Order: sequence, then C-alpha cells, then structure tokens
Amino acid sequence: MLNLVSESQMVVMIGAFGGVLLGLAARLGRFCTLGAIEDVLYGGSDTRMRMWAVAIGTAVIGSFTLMGTGLLTAGDTYYLSISWMPAASIIGGLMFGYGMAMSGNCGYGAIARLGGGDLRSFVIVLVMGVAAYMVLAGPLAPLRDLLFHQSDVTNGVRPGMAHHLSAWTGLPVAGIGIAVGLGFCALGLASPGLRRDPKALFWSVVVGLAIVSGWAGTQWVFDTGFDALPVVSHSYSAPVGETLLYAMTGSARSASFAVGSVSGVLVGAFAGTLIRGHFRWEACEDARELRRQIIGAAIMGMGAVIALGCTVGQGLTAFSVLAISAPVTFLAIFAGAAVGLRQLIVGFNLAE
Repeated sequence: MLNLVSESQMVVMIGAFGGVLLGLAARLGRFCTLGAIEDVLYGGSDTRMRMWAVAIGTAVIGSFTLMGTGLLTAGDTYYLSISWMPAASIIGGLMFGYGMAMSGNCGYGAIARLGGGDLRSFVIVLVMGVAAYMVLAGPLAPLRDLLFHQSDVTNGVRPGMAHHLSAWTGLPVAGIGIAVGLGFCALGLASPGLRRDPKALFWSVVVGLAIVSGWAGTQWVFDTGFDALPVVSHSYSAPVGETLLYAMTGSARSASFAVGSVSGVLVGAFAGTLIRGHFRWEACEDARELRRQIIGAAIMGMGAVIALGCTVGQGLTAFSVLAISAPVTFLAIFAGAAVGLRQLIVGFNLAE
C-alpha cells in the first residue's frame, strides 16, 4: 500500500477515516462533551455521559487488544512516552473546561457544528487554534516550558494505570487493560436510558473504534515505513492550529494525521447534517455572546496545550491507553466546565 501513496498521505487518510466517524457521531449520535456535562448537572439525564463511558471502554478494549497482539507498542504512543505532570493536567484541564463552557463547545464540537453551517463555531475554531499554537510554539511557548516542562520517560515505567498495576501484580498489561475497558462499558450500560437507545449505544462504540483506528493505522505506518512518523490518535486542540498552518502553507509542508482528522470531522459532520436535513447557516447576532465565545476559545486552546489534550485527546485518546493523566484531566475539565456553566446560569438569573 505504501508503494501507491506516500507515508504522510497514508496517515492523512487514516486520520480522515477516524475523523469522519467522529463527525458523524457528533451530528447523528449527539456525542458531545459539554452537552453531556450540561445534561448531568442541569438536565437530569446521564445518558450522554454514559455514552462517554462506553466510548472509553470500547477504545480501551481495542487499544489493549492491539497491545496484546503486538499491533501497538505502548512506548511509541505519545501519552505513555512522556512523564506525567499533575499540575499541568489540573490547571490545563480547569482552563479548558471553563473556556469550553464560555465558548459553548469544545474544539471537536465546534468543528462538528461548523460542518453544520454554524459560523460562530468558525470563529471558535480559528481563535482556539491560534491560541493553542501561541502556547505550543509561539511567544508563550518559553513560559509554558518553564512552568510545565515536558520530559520523556527515562526510568522504564510507563505513566499508565495498567502498566503500574501490571508491575505491582505481575498480571499482563493487556489483560488488565481489557478488564478495565469492560468495566467502563459495564458502567455505561448500567444506565437504562442508554440501553433503551440503540442509536446512542451504536455511536458510542463507533467513537471508541475511531480512536483505535488512529492507533492501529499510525503504528502500522511507523512499523512498515521509513519516515518515523509519530504514533498518534485523535485530538482537537493543537491539531486545529496545525490544520490552520497547513491551510496557509500547504505547499511548503506535508499534511499530517492531524490535518486528516480535523478535515474528516468537518466532512463527517457536514454529511451528518445533510442526512438529517439540518444543515443551515447560523451567525452570531449578539456582540456580547461573540466576545464571550472568543475569550472562551482562547482560554480553551491554551488550556488544552498545557494539559496535553482536550476532551477527545485526554478524555478518549489518552484514556484508551489508560494514561494516568486522562482521568485527572477529564475531572478537571468537568470541574472547569461546571464553574463556567454555573457562572453563565447565575448571570442569566441575575439579569432576570
């Protein structure tokens, strides 16, 4: 296959495949982080949060099955090759969650909404992508590196829950991971509401498989190719900035998995809105709302880089390999979003 297309083109297609699945899940399955948090806190429903549990469980089972069969090497994955930084997970997660509430969407959700014609999300995507790159490689990068210096794992102990449990118990890493994944699936299926909604259950599994497809595809290219491209899966913070850079300088740089993934979500979301007949152009008519969304998107982009991932990057991709950072960051995102939502609701009530 690599004889027909270049390695970089192959990883773009792998990213686009999973991205399309994620875009369809957002529009057809209503898979959304902020929506799930709102439902739990104010809507009296935990169905969409249970969808996240099934998606995580599916991704964990798939990822550790790959590890057990030798199709995924833990040390090649980003989240298991760097040392965990607790402060970065907490501070970055809180920032991301608060910014997500202020902007009304995470990066993944904003791209999916843009695919449905929401021009407000276009502003969110642009601001978040630029803010992320300002912290990742721009003028704020030295400050980030000073406060949250990233270092590779040097002691041989992977910063993963399954790997630590394996070291303590002597049990195989893959077996522990698959067992944990089954536990997450059971947690999600404990909800009668989710069990009665086969469509929601189907799209939850699709989301998990999309994450697994990223790991499997990029690991295969890494093992069989010559360019030593990174082994990655989906995330929507810095990759949004990378996609913007490619859109402006594509003749001077190769496309990447990130570009394929972001583009795939956009295409999948667009297709999903056409299938449902919901595509329509929307714009912001309130300057105060737009100001809030811009500020929120900037905070969200910076927080995601500090936390080394967003709701998808940490909440699904890092979780799929049971990185220690994943649950800590996800809880911090939840807490930040809860604060932001509370601020918006209390402000609304005071205005009344």
